[in-house]
Order: sequence, then structure tokens, then C-alpha cells
Amino acid sequence: MKRNKFIVIGSGRLGSNIATTMSEHGEDVIIIDAQDDSFRKLQESFSGYQVVGDATDLSVLENSYIKHAKTVVITTDSDNVNIYLAHLCFYVYNVPRIFVRLSDTDKGKLLDGTNIKAIYPFNLSYDEFMDLNLEEDGQ
Repeated sequence: MKRNKFIVIGSGRLGSNIATTMSEHGEDVIIIDAQDDSFRKLQESFSGYQVVGDATDLSVLENSYIKHAKTVVITTDSDNVNIYLAHLCFYVYNVPRIFVRLSDTDKGKLLDGTNIKAIYPFNLSYDEFMDLNLEEDGQ
């Protein structure tokens, strides 16, 4: 089976921008969100597919070609849902590349022993602040 799909779960600001950028780079993108109005955040250049549904429902994932996914990016606003979906993608569907946004850095321990990569907005913001602050101080 050829894995050629790039799936984004969560069409908030982060998910929409990732989906748009990857579709502009020629990826076959599918974005999933439970709320139809969330897709308004997609830019006009988005050329992928939009799926309205609850991604925790296996039939929604399977109808979104999860078995053909080479990459899944999970960006819902719930750490618990994100971890659940990441584990589904890893253990059930064997997705090779999985990225998950987590607010709570302690929950990253739940990803140990997997190839799931966590994105922590707090750490990114903190690191950026520290870099900018050091620039201002001339260090």
C-alpha cells in the first residue's frame, strides 16, 4: 500500500496553516475537523480535501485514508484527544510520521517509546522570547 496522504487533524490557526502550506508544496492533504466553520481559516491557496467529523471516530479516520497516511499532524485544542489520536495513528494505523501539539509538557512522557514528535507551544514561545531578549541585551 502506497502511503501518500498528509493528514491534519484540527483546523484551527496552526492546523489550517500547516495544511495550506503542505498543499502548496504539492502534498495530498486532507484536513479533518468536527466543526464545518473551522475550515474558514484555510487560505484560498489550499487545494486539499476537507472532512467534517470527529477524528476520534475510527470510521472518520478510515474514510479520510488514514491507512494511506505518510504523515499525520494533530493540532486539536485538547492534549488528551491529541495523545489518543497520536497513539491510534502509531499503534493501530502504523503511520510513519506523527506530530502532535501538546500544551502540557509533562504529557510528553506518554509518547516515550514511539516515533511521535511533540510540539510544545509554550517551549517555542519561551525559547523565542529568550532569544529575542538576549538579542536586545547584545549577548
